[in-house]
Amino acid sequence: MIKLRPHHLLCTQGYSGKGYDDDFVSNMDEVVHYLRTHEDAEIMLTFSTDDLCKDCPHKAGENLCDTQEKVKKFDDKTVSYFQLEEKEYNYHEITRKIDEQMTEEMLADICGDCSWFPVSACKKNICGCH
Repeated sequence: MIKLRPHHLLCTQGYSGKGYDDDFVSNMDEVVHYLRTHEDAEIMLTFSTDDLCKDCPHKAGENLCDTQEKVKKFDDKTVSYFQLEEKEYNYHEITRKIDEQMTEEMLADICGDCSWFPVSACKKNICGCH
């Protein structure tokens, strides 16, 4: 089962092959491919570091990122907007629920400070925003 932190429910939808370094991109490619191609993909939502953080150069330890405040803000807003809990979810069911409720304003509020937001497919893939 794949562990994902709340805002990574958005990142996995908007991911378009870019990343911090080759190890990060390789891991992201593998996880995202699995999630996108397995309708029965189960995830454990965790309020800590997850499977995408594994090869992130910003990971400074368990539940610790060198951009911790920014990452925590992304997670907190995602949890708040979509009433998420630390538990198991079907990836496709939870992302469909999020996408149905997402507005361009909510997405900008959650992800506006993300360096990948301007170059990702988040707007198009999550809320159909252009």
